[in-house]
Amino acid sequence: MLKTQDYADHAVRIAEIAAEAARGYFRGRLGVEFKADESPVTQADKGVETKVRNYLEHHFPGHGIFGEEHGFEGVGKDDVWIVDPIDGTRSFLSGHPLFGFLLGYLKSGVPQVGVIGMPALGEIFLGVRGKGATLNGTPVQVSGQTRLDQSILFVNEGDKIHRDLPQLFERLMRSGQTRRLAYDCYPHALLAAGHVDAVIDYDLQPYDFLPVSAVIEAAGGVITDWEGQPLGLESGGRVISAASPALHAEMLALIRG
Repeated sequence: MLKTQDYADHAVRIAEIAAEAARGYFRGRLGVEFKADESPVTQADKGVETKVRNYLEHHFPGHGIFGEEHGFEGVGKDDVWIVDPIDGTRSFLSGHPLFGFLLGYLKSGVPQVGVIGMPALGEIFLGVRGKGATLNGTPVQVSGQTRLDQSILFVNEGDKIHRDLPQLFERLMRSGQTRRLAYDCYPHALLAAGHVDAVIDYDLQPYDFLPVSAVIEAAGGVITDWEGQPLGLESGGRVISAASPALHAEMLALIRG
Protein backbone atom coordinates (compact mmCIF):
# COMPACT_ATOMS: atom_id res chain seq x y z
CA MET A 1 0.00 0.00 0.00
CA LEU A 2 1.65 3.20 -1.16
CA LYS A 3 1.68 6.24 1.11
CA THR A 4 1.09 9.79 -0.10
CA GLN A 5 4.82 10.47 0.15
CA ASP A 6 5.48 7.57 -2.23
CA TYR A 7 3.22 9.22 -4.80
CA ALA A 8 5.05 12.50 -4.18
CA ASP A 9 8.42 10.84 -4.83
CA HIS A 10 7.11 9.44 -8.10
CA ALA A 11 5.68 12.86 -9.02
CA VAL A 12 9.07 14.53 -8.61
CA ARG A 13 10.74 11.84 -10.71
CA ILE A 14 8.11 12.31 -13.43
CA ALA A 15 8.68 16.08 -13.34
CA GLU A 16 12.40 15.50 -13.84
CA ILE A 17 11.73 13.24 -16.83
CA ALA A 18 9.28 15.75 -18.30
CA ALA A 19 11.72 18.63 -17.82
CA GLU A 20 14.51 16.78 -19.59
CA ALA A 21 12.17 15.95 -22.47
CA ALA A 22 10.88 19.53 -22.75
CA ARG A 23 14.36 21.01 -22.74
CA GLY A 24 15.21 18.75 -25.66
CA TYR A 25 12.60 20.57 -27.74
CA PHE A 26 12.85 24.09 -26.29
CA ARG A 27 14.05 26.77 -28.72
CA GLY A 28 14.46 24.13 -31.41
CA ARG A 29 12.55 23.62 -34.63
CA LEU A 30 8.97 22.87 -33.60
CA GLY A 31 6.14 21.41 -35.61
CA VAL A 32 3.12 23.47 -34.51
CA GLU A 33 -0.54 22.63 -35.05
CA PHE A 34 -3.63 24.47 -33.84
CA LYS A 35 -6.45 22.80 -31.94
CA ALA A 36 -10.14 23.52 -32.48
CA ASP A 37 -10.01 26.37 -29.94
CA GLU A 38 -7.05 27.81 -31.88
CA SER A 39 -4.60 27.05 -29.08
CA PRO A 40 -1.28 25.72 -30.40
CA VAL A 41 0.06 22.25 -29.77
CA THR A 42 3.63 21.25 -30.55
CA GLN A 43 5.58 18.06 -30.95
CA ALA A 44 6.89 18.81 -27.47
CA ASP A 45 3.43 18.69 -25.86
CA LYS A 46 2.74 15.30 -27.38
CA GLY A 47 6.24 13.96 -26.76
CA VAL A 48 6.34 14.98 -23.09
CA GLU A 49 2.87 13.62 -22.36
CA THR A 50 3.74 10.32 -24.02
CA LYS A 51 6.77 9.91 -21.75
CA VAL A 52 4.68 10.74 -18.68
CA ARG A 53 1.92 8.33 -19.67
CA ASN A 54 4.43 5.56 -20.29
CA TYR A 55 5.82 6.03 -16.79
CA LEU A 56 2.38 6.11 -15.17
CA GLU A 57 1.12 3.08 -17.10
CA HIS A 58 4.19 1.12 -16.00
CA HIS A 59 4.15 2.11 -12.31
CA PHE A 60 0.38 2.60 -11.78
CA PRO A 61 -1.41 0.31 -14.25
CA GLY A 62 -4.74 0.50 -12.41
CA HIS A 63 -4.94 4.29 -12.30
CA GLY A 64 -6.77 6.71 -14.57
CA ILE A 65 -4.84 9.32 -16.55
CA PHE A 66 -6.25 12.66 -17.70
CA GLY A 67 -3.85 14.45 -20.04
CA GLU A 68 -4.30 17.56 -22.13
CA GLU A 69 -3.14 15.99 -25.38
CA HIS A 70 -4.37 12.38 -25.16
CA GLY A 71 -7.56 12.75 -23.14
CA PHE A 72 -8.99 10.77 -20.22
CA GLU A 73 -8.27 7.06 -19.84
CA GLY A 74 -9.83 5.29 -16.89
CA VAL A 75 -12.78 7.60 -16.28
CA GLY A 76 -14.40 6.58 -13.00
CA LYS A 77 -11.20 5.29 -11.39
CA ASP A 78 -10.67 6.27 -7.76
CA ASP A 79 -6.99 7.05 -8.41
CA VAL A 80 -6.35 9.54 -11.23
CA TRP A 81 -3.25 11.34 -12.48
CA ILE A 82 -3.76 14.64 -14.29
CA VAL A 83 -1.12 15.96 -16.70
CA ASP A 84 -0.45 19.20 -18.57
CA PRO A 85 2.78 18.45 -20.47
CA ILE A 86 3.53 22.03 -21.52
CA ASP A 87 1.54 24.62 -19.58
CA GLY A 88 2.04 27.70 -21.72
CA THR A 89 2.58 26.38 -25.22
CA ARG A 90 2.55 29.93 -26.62
CA SER A 91 5.42 30.80 -24.27
CA PHE A 92 7.24 27.61 -25.22
CA LEU A 93 7.01 28.08 -28.96
CA SER A 94 8.14 31.72 -28.69
CA GLY A 95 11.26 30.81 -26.68
CA HIS A 96 9.93 32.33 -23.44
CA PRO A 97 11.18 30.30 -20.44
CA LEU A 98 8.10 30.62 -18.21
CA PHE A 99 6.29 27.56 -19.55
CA GLY A 100 5.58 24.85 -17.01
CA PHE A 101 4.81 21.18 -16.49
CA LEU A 102 1.83 20.28 -14.31
CA LEU A 103 1.09 16.95 -12.65
CA GLY A 104 -1.46 16.02 -10.01
CA TYR A 105 -2.48 12.86 -8.20
CA LEU A 106 -6.17 12.74 -7.20
CA LYS A 107 -7.83 10.33 -4.78
CA SER A 108 -11.64 10.25 -5.04
CA GLY A 109 -11.46 13.53 -6.94
CA VAL A 110 -9.41 15.36 -4.28
CA PRO A 111 -5.86 16.50 -5.16
CA GLN A 112 -3.35 14.77 -2.86
CA VAL A 113 -0.10 15.65 -4.64
CA GLY A 114 0.66 18.44 -7.08
CA VAL A 115 3.72 19.48 -9.06
CA ILE A 116 4.47 22.73 -10.83
CA GLY A 117 7.65 22.10 -12.79
CA MET A 118 9.54 24.89 -14.55
CA PRO A 119 11.87 23.02 -16.93
CA ALA A 120 13.79 26.02 -18.28
CA LEU A 121 14.35 27.38 -14.75
CA GLY A 122 15.29 24.08 -13.10
CA GLU A 123 12.53 24.46 -10.49
CA ILE A 124 10.12 21.85 -9.15
CA PHE A 125 7.39 23.02 -6.75
CA LEU A 126 5.82 20.09 -4.89
CA GLY A 127 2.70 20.17 -2.72
CA VAL A 128 1.57 17.21 -0.61
CA ARG A 129 -1.81 17.39 1.10
CA GLY A 130 -1.30 17.92 4.83
CA LYS A 131 2.50 17.78 4.50
CA GLY A 132 3.47 21.20 3.15
CA ALA A 133 5.09 22.48 -0.03
CA THR A 134 8.67 22.60 -1.26
CA LEU A 135 10.76 24.15 -4.01
CA ASN A 136 13.53 21.77 -5.06
CA GLY A 137 13.22 20.12 -1.66
CA THR A 138 13.29 23.31 0.43
CA PRO A 139 10.06 24.17 2.30
CA VAL A 140 8.06 27.16 1.01
CA GLN A 141 4.92 28.87 2.20
CA VAL A 142 2.61 31.70 1.23
CA SER A 143 3.19 35.27 2.40
CA GLY A 144 0.10 35.38 4.61
CA GLN A 145 -0.79 38.85 3.27
CA THR A 146 -4.34 39.76 4.31
CA ARG A 147 -4.95 43.12 2.56
CA LEU A 148 -5.55 43.59 -1.14
CA ASP A 149 -4.36 47.21 -1.08
CA GLN A 150 -0.96 45.98 0.13
CA SER A 151 -0.78 42.98 -2.20
CA ILE A 152 1.20 41.95 -5.24
CA LEU A 153 -1.60 40.92 -7.60
CA PHE A 154 -1.13 38.92 -10.80
CA VAL A 155 -3.86 38.96 -13.45
CA ASN A 156 -3.58 35.92 -15.70
CA GLU A 157 -5.22 35.87 -19.14
CA GLY A 158 -5.83 39.60 -18.85
CA ASP A 159 -6.53 39.98 -22.56
CA LYS A 160 -9.41 37.50 -22.30
CA ILE A 161 -10.77 39.12 -19.13
CA HIS A 162 -10.59 42.53 -20.83
CA ARG A 163 -12.45 41.15 -23.85
CA ASP A 164 -15.17 39.28 -21.95
CA LEU A 165 -15.45 41.18 -18.66
CA PRO A 166 -14.19 44.73 -19.23
CA GLN A 167 -15.68 46.16 -16.03
CA LEU A 168 -13.94 43.54 -13.92
CA PHE A 169 -10.70 44.20 -15.79
CA GLU A 170 -10.95 47.90 -14.92
CA ARG A 171 -11.47 47.05 -11.23
CA LEU A 172 -8.47 44.71 -11.30
CA MET A 173 -6.28 47.42 -12.84
CA ARG A 174 -7.09 49.64 -9.85
CA SER A 175 -6.45 46.93 -7.26
CA GLY A 176 -3.44 45.80 -5.28
CA GLN A 177 -0.31 47.71 -4.36
CA THR A 178 1.45 46.22 -7.39
CA ARG A 179 -0.11 44.32 -10.26
CA ARG A 180 1.24 42.36 -13.20
CA LEU A 181 -0.34 40.85 -16.29
CA ALA A 182 0.77 37.28 -16.82
CA TYR A 183 -0.09 33.82 -18.09
CA ASP A 184 0.08 30.17 -17.12
CA CYS A 185 1.17 28.47 -13.91
CA TYR A 186 4.22 30.39 -12.71
CA PRO A 187 2.36 33.21 -10.91
CA HIS A 188 0.61 30.55 -8.81
CA ALA A 189 3.97 28.94 -8.04
CA LEU A 190 5.33 32.31 -6.96
CA LEU A 191 2.30 32.70 -4.69
CA ALA A 192 3.05 29.34 -3.07
CA ALA A 193 6.63 30.52 -2.46
CA GLY A 194 5.52 33.79 -0.84
CA HIS A 195 6.52 36.22 -3.61
CA VAL A 196 3.02 36.95 -4.97
CA ASP A 197 -0.07 37.50 -2.82
CA ALA A 198 -3.03 36.89 -5.15
CA VAL A 199 -3.64 35.53 -8.65
CA ILE A 200 -6.84 35.72 -10.67
CA ASP A 201 -7.06 33.31 -13.59
CA TYR A 202 -9.54 32.67 -16.38
CA ASP A 203 -10.52 30.17 -19.07
CA LEU A 204 -8.66 27.18 -17.59
CA GLN A 205 -9.10 23.41 -17.75
CA PRO A 206 -8.85 20.90 -14.84
CA TYR A 207 -5.30 19.95 -15.86
CA ASP A 208 -4.39 23.66 -15.52
CA PHE A 209 -5.72 24.22 -12.01
CA LEU A 210 -5.89 20.93 -10.07
CA PRO A 211 -2.12 20.32 -9.85
CA VAL A 212 -1.67 24.00 -8.95
CA SER A 213 -4.34 23.78 -6.24
CA ALA A 214 -2.47 21.00 -4.44
CA VAL A 215 0.69 23.11 -4.31
CA ILE A 216 -1.02 26.29 -3.14
CA GLU A 217 -3.07 24.60 -0.42
CA ALA A 218 -0.04 22.67 0.83
CA ALA A 219 1.84 26.00 1.05
CA GLY A 220 -0.95 27.43 3.24
CA GLY A 221 -2.82 29.37 0.57
CA VAL A 222 -6.44 29.38 -0.58
CA ILE A 223 -7.60 28.54 -4.09
CA THR A 224 -11.19 28.25 -5.34
CA ASP A 225 -13.37 29.13 -8.30
CA TRP A 226 -14.81 32.63 -8.60
CA GLU A 227 -17.83 31.57 -6.56
CA GLY A 228 -15.62 30.52 -3.66
CA GLN A 229 -16.26 26.81 -4.28
CA PRO A 230 -13.57 24.10 -4.01
CA LEU A 231 -11.95 23.01 -7.26
CA GLY A 232 -12.60 19.62 -8.82
CA LEU A 233 -12.78 17.87 -12.17
CA GLU A 234 -16.15 19.48 -12.87
CA SER A 235 -15.14 23.05 -11.95
CA GLY A 236 -15.29 25.85 -14.47
CA GLY A 237 -12.17 27.61 -15.65
CA ARG A 238 -12.29 30.70 -13.40
CA VAL A 239 -9.87 30.51 -10.48
CA ILE A 240 -8.57 32.69 -7.64
CA SER A 241 -5.55 31.89 -5.48
CA ALA A 242 -4.61 33.97 -2.46
CA ALA A 243 -2.14 34.02 0.42
CA SER A 244 -4.80 34.11 3.17
CA PRO A 245 -8.54 33.59 3.68
CA ALA A 246 -9.00 37.32 4.30
CA LEU A 247 -7.30 38.27 1.05
CA HIS A 248 -9.23 35.58 -0.81
CA ALA A 249 -12.48 37.07 0.54
CA GLU A 250 -11.45 40.51 -0.74
CA MET A 251 -10.75 39.03 -4.17
CA LEU A 252 -14.19 37.39 -4.25
CA ALA A 253 -15.79 40.71 -3.31
CA LEU A 254 -13.83 42.47 -6.05
CA ILE A 255 -15.12 39.99 -8.64
CA ARG A 256 -18.69 40.47 -7.49
CA GLY A 257 -18.27 44.21 -7.83
